[in-house]
Amino acid sequence: ANADLVFAVPALPAPGVTVLGEGVRSYPGGKGANQAVAAARDGAPTAFAGCIGRDAFAEVATAALREAGVDLSR
Repeated sequence: ANADLVFAVPALPAPGVTVLGEGVRSYPGGKGANQAVAAARDGAPTAFAGCIGRDAFAEVATAALREAGVDLSR
């Protein structure tokens, strides 16, 4: 599971150009986590095993899994 950080910027940066964004949003993500959420939402018994850190993004990374009913006990 990952936490994706999304920055809204006014334009795509050109090579060597810095573009500043206003604010940041975090979303749960990651290929495996997204597939586990989709399977659980479709009614399949689903478990996801891995290692989650103890930082500020741990809850973001697991929120959608937990809400979808994915078993995180492993």
